[in-house]
Amino acid sequence: MSSRLDHILFPSPSNTIVGVIGLGYVGLPVACEFARQGFNVIGLDIKADRVAKINAGINPIEGDEPGLQALLCEVIVAQKLQATTDYKELQAAHVITINVETPVDEFHVPQYHALRAAVHSLGEVIQSDTLVIVESTVAPGTTLSLVKEILEESSNKKTITMDAQLQDIQMQRLLLGMCPERVMPGRLLHNLRNLDRVCGGVTPVVAAAMSRFYRYIIPHADLDATDILTAELVKTTENAYRDVQIAFANEVALICEASGGNVWKVRELVNKSPGRHMLLPGAGVGGHCIPKDPWLLVNSVQRTKTASFTPTLIPAARYINEAMPHHLYNIILQRLSQNNLQPQDAKVLIMGYSYLEDSDDTRDTPSQKLVYFLNSVGAKITVHDPFVKPYDNDIYDCALGCDIAVLMVKHTTYLSLDLSYLFTMMRRRILIDGRNAFDETILNKLSADYYCIGVG
Repeated sequence: MSSRLDHILFPSPSNTIVGVIGLGYVGLPVACEFARQGFNVIGLDIKADRVAKINAGINPIEGDEPGLQALLCEVIVAQKLQATTDYKELQAAHVITINVETPVDEFHVPQYHALRAAVHSLGEVIQSDTLVIVESTVAPGTTLSLVKEILEESSNKKTITMDAQLQDIQMQRLLLGMCPERVMPGRLLHNLRNLDRVCGGVTPVVAAAMSRFYRYIIPHADLDATDILTAELVKTTENAYRDVQIAFANEVALICEASGGNVWKVRELVNKSPGRHMLLPGAGVGGHCIPKDPWLLVNSVQRTKTASFTPTLIPAARYINEAMPHHLYNIILQRLSQNNLQPQDAKVLIMGYSYLEDSDDTRDTPSQKLVYFLNSVGAKITVHDPFVKPYDNDIYDCALGCDIAVLMVKHTTYLSLDLSYLFTMMRRRILIDGRNAFDETILNKLSADYYCIGVG
């Protein structure tokens, strides 16, 4: 057994070099955590400005990320993390994680441009006896097809398929794994350190080695060793599950609106029944994971030409959640009509542009969709978000002359707004609440035309 292989099967900070490809919301915390544990970490990103910031100890991720800035400074000063744009720097790494975007297109088909490019570039420089772990979420079957194929072709090496091949020192071999991330903006380090992970290895021995590797940064949570396909299925399924649950809440909210009910009271009482946990309805579902991962799960069946099963529930949930920004758009048009305003004569304030409260992450944000709809009818739009440039202006200045304010994101900043002063800046007192953030009693006292999602 080669000495490089020992570093993989029995990893330790003193003799294992870690490479991390992609230094965004997932990769940067991973790189920092392994560096904190004493590993020498080489982080790679194709964005030179991001690499420069990281090497200067500046966190490129804005928004409230507890502990990340301090940790980045710590590992940079200790010279345990070095960022680069050059794949050749990864040659010395024993374990390399891939953390790049894996979006879907408008037809819900996975787009693996970044993944293909990263794997191909890595293959050109990778040494034999290197473990490559995909942390990006992919459609089930992708790691052992697309990733394996590109990696073997570009490296001229073979991925082991059985533990017995670990003893073949003549083999130019690679090891492959899948350990899907479970982080979220605003809780990147907390989730990375505390949530269970699934370690899918190309063989049981590799899966066990992955568990030992991740134990350094995940001290107490479960690290479940399994096969690669199961790891892929687990990640896509858990996000599809959440999407379906949110869609149920949104559909109940629409039913309550149509019937004159109040979804927030209904939800409260439903959740008193044993075994029930109805999630929160809202103005839409955003982010890099939930809007796409259900389609990745569905794609694993759709691309199999011999499959005799067509998923229906998961796509239906996606369509419900995708339609929520349009529902708010219709409410806006309704309120404008009631106030004898044409859309092209109205000015609308959008409060919140990220997809998640107290975050700067705008990936697949519902607010972008609402802005698109409003633009299509000629409405004048002002966007405010305390975490997203260039929308981080004074909220009251943004409200000047607006006819309608629409809350899309429940940022902490908005919960402490002086609504009375906000309305004095506006031309009309119309407030559309897509997140149940405000007290209806207070708004009634302010003589506001108030709509809250899910309330008839």
